[in-house]
Amino acid sequence: MWCCKPVQWSRSRSIPGLVLAAGCAAMAPAAVPDWLREAARLPVKETGTVAAVVLLDEQATHVRDAGEIRTTYRRAVRILRPEGMNEARVAVQFDSETRIASLKAWSISPQGREIETKEKDAVETGLSADTLYSDTRSKILLIPGAEPGATIGYEYEQRRRPMILQDLWWFQEDVPVRRARFSLKLPAGWEFGSNWVNHGPVEPRLAGERHWVWEMDNIAAIEDEPLMPPWRAVAGRLAVNYYPTEGAGGISLRSWNDLGRWYHELAAPRRQLTPEIRAKTAELTASLATPEAKLKAVARFAQRDIRYVAIAIGIGGVQPHAAQEILGARYGDCKDKVTLMAAMLSGMGIESHYVLVNSSRGVVAPAAPSQAAFDHVIIAVRLPKDIPTSGLPALYQHPSLGSLLMFDPTDEMTPLGSLRPALQASHGLLVRDAGGEMILLPQLSPESTRLVRSAKLTLSPAGTLFGDVSEQHHGSYAVERRSTLRREAGLDRSKVLERFLGSFLGNFTLESAGVENMDALEGSLGLHYRFSAANYARTAGDLVLIRPRVLGSKGMSVIDNRERRYPIEFEVPSQHEDVFEINLPAGYEADELPPPMEASCAFASYRSRTDVKGSVLTYQRSFEVRVSQVPADKLGELNEFLRRVGADERKQAVLRKKAP
Repeated sequence: MWCCKPVQWSRSRSIPGLVLAAGCAAMAPAAVPDWLREAARLPVKETGTVAAVVLLDEQATHVRDAGEIRTTYRRAVRILRPEGMNEARVAVQFDSETRIASLKAWSISPQGREIETKEKDAVETGLSADTLYSDTRSKILLIPGAEPGATIGYEYEQRRRPMILQDLWWFQEDVPVRRARFSLKLPAGWEFGSNWVNHGPVEPRLAGERHWVWEMDNIAAIEDEPLMPPWRAVAGRLAVNYYPTEGAGGISLRSWNDLGRWYHELAAPRRQLTPEIRAKTAELTASLATPEAKLKAVARFAQRDIRYVAIAIGIGGVQPHAAQEILGARYGDCKDKVTLMAAMLSGMGIESHYVLVNSSRGVVAPAAPSQAAFDHVIIAVRLPKDIPTSGLPALYQHPSLGSLLMFDPTDEMTPLGSLRPALQASHGLLVRDAGGEMILLPQLSPESTRLVRSAKLTLSPAGTLFGDVSEQHHGSYAVERRSTLRREAGLDRSKVLERFLGSFLGNFTLESAGVENMDALEGSLGLHYRFSAANYARTAGDLVLIRPRVLGSKGMSVIDNRERRYPIEFEVPSQHEDVFEINLPAGYEADELPPPMEASCAFASYRSRTDVKGSVLTYQRSFEVRVSQVPADKLGELNEFLRRVGADERKQAVLRKKAP
């Protein structure tokens, strides 16, 4: 379904098909199939922190003449550690076009005890909190007897008539896979095409008439690495497209253009401009003088006044509701919000287009056309010449359409003109009348995400540091901080600052705090607070030692230097500036100051300086990240830069008591 509601700044990942079951199935005498017994005899050599090993992962697809697809899925897993017991939680999705023909599971204990679980033991569940209604549901089994040393397995058959004639085979996981197999049977006259993602091509063997089998052994696990891309962006997968004989039904994909044409035909009739939509647009924009202000008003309405609620029934999982229905109900999912906004813009003479995206950067593979690559929809607004592009950095320059402004009306915290980090530098499908076009969404410049912090502080003779701090958060920094503060209610918002201060100060007290422009999304977010920190300075005889860099740290921990598989991924390019002014206690002067320091690499730069004029010590620091991703083979260069930055931030200034 394309009805994703973005979660700000989330880096979690999940394994498809594994969810928490509501209860345990009844145990029954086992009739363990031969394929599971054979898999259970495979030796397992993994040790250490490996939680489980997939002994067999098999997906067998049989396409019938009329276009019905029957898929049998088999999986066998050896549990090695308690953490691997989540492999016993199995969920199989179905909807009005997909029927589960059978579902069974088994376990074989280390002592050889066998247990069978049947479909009647499954728990059925469905709706998410933001979904009003959906015909997509899950049957869930919790396989009994799962324990370290046990082998568990399950098998199910699905019968379906998909809109898009394609299968995706995800063969790589976060645990090792001993054997993975995908088999395909096609009727006479049908053809297929395949695309490999994050893996070199593997040729199938012919297992019978019009029966092909792809098989791989000993597939390495996707190991967690610090700051790695999302799991689905790096996992190996195979996309198989089916090309039927005439009249078989279903849509075949030979290119992204095919998918774009299909979606345009599906969605275009839903964005009709009605008198009610025209009237609402006029109401929102009547008092506004400029085209830019009118565009912002319509965007704000779709973003803030249309509540996010999904209704996904059948094709409703990908087809938007009619714009008039969305306006009347005042709710809809991502594609509904885009549809209503597009209809309103058309009444203003502004052209716009759907852009199909994934809510995680890197999941869409440009070389592998697939409907399943997308879980979200945003809008591309073709800016008229009378709307200036300055202050709107989320622009894509199209060779024939000109300036396209990318906007996500589902994201309630990111204003028009910006894009949340996960969508920046990510691929999306621009949907036009003639079809689809794969584009790379804009990467905003470092200046678009900026934090400026200034402090006027005083160091007492007893070593207590106190004073006022002012911060201005711009772009994605403002979105992140607003999102955090919104989750805190009333006085609890001070806890956000207390957690921050606690990272850099020992015995401190937050004395006051204020927020500026909390709800003005287009502007910067201001934070103003006052604190005191006892024993900030350390004394050694007649010397006093203080760290000029009071708050904030850009010298993040050096990343593990072991051989790395995946790129290092930052949220966005960004800038950070600090100025700390510290009034020194009477009778002290600077004896030694950290020397000025500059460091740079291909990806970032850093500069700091500490000066004393009269009784005021001033520390200035600037830090810029110029990219969102660093190649894995450049880890050494990045780590050397981070070491230098971290060492500089830890340096201390030495004060000496003046001679009488």
